[in-house]
Amino acid sequence: MTKDKKPKVNKALEGFDIKIDAFGEIKSNIDIDKINSFLNKTVDDKKLRDRDDLEELKGEKGKESE
Repeated sequence: MTKDKKPKVNKALEGFDIKIDAFGEIKSNIDIDKINSFLNKTVDDKKLRDRDDLEELKGEKGKESE
């Protein structure tokens, strides 16, 4: 068996840990709103690419989490 190695993560998510319990519930050590904010800022969503207000949405979402 190999040792449990921690995956490389973006510095904004340093220390991120996620597990699924016996009931299928997701358990994380970082608030889901912080994860969603990070994803909104850094991940390209194909469904939203053609929106004219995409940059405004990203700016507003970033301000909400501050």
